[in-house]
Amino acid sequence: MSEASTVNDRELVLERVVAAPRERLFEGWTDPQLLAQWFAPAPLTTTIHEIDPRPGGAFRVTMRDPNGAEYPASGVYLEIVKNERIVTTDAYERAWQPSAKPFMTAIITFEDSGPGRTKYTARALHWTSADREEHEKMGFHQGWSQCLDQLVALVNRG
Repeated sequence: MSEASTVNDRELVLERVVAAPRERLFEGWTDPQLLAQWFAPAPLTTTIHEIDPRPGGAFRVTMRDPNGAEYPASGVYLEIVKNERIVTTDAYERAWQPSAKPFMTAIITFEDSGPGRTKYTARALHWTSADREEHEKMGFHQGWSQCLDQLVALVNRG
């Protein structure tokens, strides 16, 4: 099952049932060594500067394309429910310092869907409809789907 959709004028959603246990998918999101291996769609690479997966904890990463262009991303974790849910936003930086340009809040959920299978849902809630449109044009559906494929392949290797 694979579904990527635009839910409303400010939300994008990727929902799929994948052949991986939710505990491993959650670990892929919260272990910096694992996150670096799948977080950006190949051939981009990801450098993890900081991840502190707890409410109020900061995350800072840089994605880099083969030509050397860099795409930094930072924010804070709003909610962490082990093996079930991760909520992050770029509206804040470290220590609840407001960011210069909030873009979205991401809500990632992991639900059991049979032995060794997980219903994975990634919701990107944008501050404006223009931000949602920009994210969609940047390749949300293809990029986030490719990243999920990379995550599933990674957790099934180990």
